[in-house]
Amino acid sequence: MDEYPLIENHGLIGDLQTAALVTSDGTVDWFCCPRFDSPSVFGALLDLRKGGHFSVRPDEPAFSTRQLYFPGTAILVTRFMTEAGAGEVVDFMPVTGPRATDRHRLVRMLRCVRGTMTFDVEVAPRFDYGRARHKLDITGQGAVFASAGMDLTLHWVREPGDERLVRRLSGDSDLSASLTLQAGQQRGVVVESSAAGPPREIRLAEFEQLFDDTVRYWRSWLGQSAYTGRWREAVERSAIALKQMTYAPSGALVAAPTAGLPEQVGGERNWDYRFTWIRDASFSVYALLGLGFKEEATAFAEWLRDRVRQGADGDEGAMPLNIMYRVDGSSDLVEEVLDHWEGYEGSAPVRIGNGAATQLQLDIYGEALDSIYFAHQRGIHAGIRGWRSLHGMLDWLVDHWDQPDEGLWETRGGRQDFTYGRVMSWVAFDRALRLARTSGKPAPTDRWTGARDAIYEQVLRRGWHAERQAFVQQYGGDVLDSSLLRMSTVGFITPDDPMWGTTLDAIDRELVTDSLVYRYNPEASPDGLRGSEGTFSLCTFMYVDALARAGRLDQARLVLEKMLGYTNHLGLYAEEIGLTGRQLGNFPQAFTHLALIDAAITLNAALDRARPAGR
Repeated sequence: MDEYPLIENHGLIGDLQTAALVTSDGTVDWFCCPRFDSPSVFGALLDLRKGGHFSVRPDEPAFSTRQLYFPGTAILVTRFMTEAGAGEVVDFMPVTGPRATDRHRLVRMLRCVRGTMTFDVEVAPRFDYGRARHKLDITGQGAVFASAGMDLTLHWVREPGDERLVRRLSGDSDLSASLTLQAGQQRGVVVESSAAGPPREIRLAEFEQLFDDTVRYWRSWLGQSAYTGRWREAVERSAIALKQMTYAPSGALVAAPTAGLPEQVGGERNWDYRFTWIRDASFSVYALLGLGFKEEATAFAEWLRDRVRQGADGDEGAMPLNIMYRVDGSSDLVEEVLDHWEGYEGSAPVRIGNGAATQLQLDIYGEALDSIYFAHQRGIHAGIRGWRSLHGMLDWLVDHWDQPDEGLWETRGGRQDFTYGRVMSWVAFDRALRLARTSGKPAPTDRWTGARDAIYEQVLRRGWHAERQAFVQQYGGDVLDSSLLRMSTVGFITPDDPMWGTTLDAIDRELVTDSLVYRYNPEASPDGLRGSEGTFSLCTFMYVDALARAGRLDQARLVLEKMLGYTNHLGLYAEEIGLTGRQLGNFPQAFTHLALIDAAITLNAALDRARPAGR
């Protein structure tokens, strides 16, 4: 590894408690264990020399690669082609159960499919973000990498009579091996955290059973999808990616399995996304219920209600919700900088934890209530305690909605009167009133109605810019913001309202470039950070949704089809797309895949409604 791979040149594997990234040439360069938000074991993605890696590649000076997912699964296949033969490494993580565990396995199956291929295997862990030293103990059956906080055990997949594989590397801390296979032969390696015993030789029959069980799990899960519309392949790959980013013991969805990947290469916009945002969890309820995954949507809805109850039990007067939490529901997200790491392509600082966790972002209350109401309509109901907690949250919001906040984009330039925060506060009261009415629960409806109507009038009075004929980012300003694309989605304004039509036109002129959508113009609205960023993939899919709702179906379809052309080779998206078309930011990003699903469902339904009868 002598240069950083492109962010998009990765695939994702996972076991529903943690995940790993595998480059298109067979290197695991990001893996945190035992949870998504744990310290890294392999982290070369953020520092080639100090981060650690686990590579498998041909012992040839020149080779080409192809990468794909085994159909209908999260099993990644990387194929190598050389003059002497063709081979592949099949990567997956056997799915863990719903109970939290420290035991996780990276399974790497090596196959020769044509001719002859010698595979070089190199395992070089760097525990605790490269801050912890470790010792290597090699046995005939495998090896143990032992550090103060964690052990990794390596098991060889061998058959009787196989040659010895291992040789030490300098420093006695890393391991490498060479393995020559003929066409039709298969061997491999399993790296396991917190193993139940010492290294052992794994026979092919056991190895193949792990593969078959993992295939069966993912195909059975995907078989629950009720989506049969257009763009089905992209929708299903997004659903699998979201499932891979779910922490099964709590039902929480991480925003991304990575930290520190830059929004601008060489810049400072490098954040840790390995946590669960209230906003993302809310969106996941819509997307997964829309696809028919009721069990997952129920888990997310319950996770949301637990956070609401947690807030209701907190200090009097405190915010009832944080904007983000760790996957276990705790809220300790202190931000620190890994000064010893250079960052992806020199993009420093490398941050872990997230200082935005304590920000005030008023929109999360609307997103939480909207998803809870959506779930209620589909048979997922809040009990008495849950309703009382929601009641307390709304009472807090009555007293606090009319104040500046940091906004959806987590700016670090100070609080402002963001229009989107007010719109989503309106949503919170509107959905709470609907819940009270449909469930017969007691509520101070006059107080909530008064707040809802006051917000509505304020947004029309102060969020509308008469000269620009558009809703703007913040009161008193003239900057456009693509977060407002959701105004028609949440019902604040009807899609055919002339004020909405001119807002869409303004966004199209100013924030859209060849179908891709920027969040806002940071030069016109400083956000407290240096540098620029790419177009925001989430916003592009939100644009598709807004266009479809406004009846602009041809334009919506063109934007969606173009955007699908920006996906990586596996159907995955990072957070942003740069001017050259490369992907930027943490990868893959859950919010983008959630928005893809929503956009596809909305546009597919609109196209079906517009189809002439009999066709």
